[in-house]
Amino acid sequence: MHLLDEIVAGCPVFAGLTVEQLTLVAGCGRNVGFTHGELLASAGLPADTFYLLRRGRVALTTHVPARGAVVIETLDPGEVVGWSWLFPPYVWAFDARAVDDVRAVAFDGACLRGKCEVDHTLGYELMGRFAAVMIDRLQHTRLRLLDVYGSDS
Repeated sequence: MHLLDEIVAGCPVFAGLTVEQLTLVAGCGRNVGFTHGELLASAGLPADTFYLLRRGRVALTTHVPARGAVVIETLDPGEVVGWSWLFPPYVWAFDARAVDDVRAVAFDGACLRGKCEVDHTLGYELMGRFAAVMIDRLQHTRLRLLDVYGSDS
């Protein structure tokens, strides 16, 4: 097993995938780094990548009128940044900014979608896993926005 395969295998979102599936996923990844404050993604722009955090934290933010950027959630090592690469129209739903210096694995979404088209079992597994990530992020968004707007009363 290669180092990237081992990193992918250690990520909770990929837990339980077969060795062959992990190898397919890892084949679309590469190591990247971001400095404190650097944007990994911008809401509304094409989502052709997602990230597995290895070191550092990333804040997911959304723009709230009259408030500006509001942090929805801060992600830690072992978590993934991005689910929009898998769901049309493949556009980022949030901004993602490095809170610290970040080391991550960047995955090419088009590469992985292509592998899912060939291996429907892999596609089914990833769809379910990233749907769970999406639901979790949307719940955090709902709760955070309740905090923001609830504080006005």
